[in-house]
Amino acid sequence: MTVVVTLRAELASATSALLETAAALRDEDVAAPSRLPGWTRGHVLTHVARNADSLVNLLTWARTGVRVPQYASGAARDAEIEAGARRPAAEQLADLRQSSARLDAVVAEMPPEAWRSPVAALRPPPHPAWYVLVRRLRELGMHHVDLGAGYGPADWPERFVRRELGDCLRCWPHGESSVGGIRLLGVPDGGTFPALWRDLGAGPVVEGRPADLLAWLTGRSAGTGVRVVLEGQSSVPGPAGPGLPAAPPWLTMPAPADLPATPPEDYP
Repeated sequence: MTVVVTLRAELASATSALLETAAALRDEDVAAPSRLPGWTRGHVLTHVARNADSLVNLLTWARTGVRVPQYASGAARDAEIEAGARRPAAEQLADLRQSSARLDAVVAEMPPEAWRSPVAALRPPPHPAWYVLVRRLRELGMHHVDLGAGYGPADWPERFVRRELGDCLRCWPHGESSVGGIRLLGVPDGGTFPALWRDLGAGPVVEGRPADLLAWLTGRSAGTGVRVVLEGQSSVPGPAGPGLPAAPPWLTMPAPADLPATPPEDYP
């Protein structure tokens, strides 16, 4: 058994949770601002629906060997989001449900060997098809928070937080890092996942519980629950207050460049 089985189960749960939140929104709620600058909740919901269809494209590419781009272009992606953002709540919910079902059907039809096939999104690097499932979970988890409709970083499943922090560590932007180290509270030392990330940059060491740190690193909080623990190092005060640097640039994270082609037993 590979991680594909686990990721599919997580996808079912995350999709169900987002659909439950979307089902409670009224027309005026959908038209209201989201937590993403310049986007309403309708923009967020439309983006998540179109993302599902775009990942169908990538899995079709992996299954058939015929290149199918995720989106025709960045401009086409943006136009689709704008075109759907002003729809009423019932249409948004139906679209989200139907697009999620289309993606689930394609995932279920994937031959085991196709999960090894390389695909490429709008941003490099290319990655094996099994990582599409990780990317979809990222879209669901982050944008569920972005709706600003009662679901927050504290609601992220522990496994999701662990995996996303693992990818942050694998892709860390050392040349742009504003912190020198990160201490994860509540993570035991000596395990397969480090409780202390060292040598990340020239800034201070910060600490917090995993979900709080992930929210800060991905732009989903201004630093609630995150604090500097080693003073005396250079830093630039960030929006969370004096002493806490601005978060490194993790609002949009690419796939790690060194992913195994064959789906591993677990990830990370």
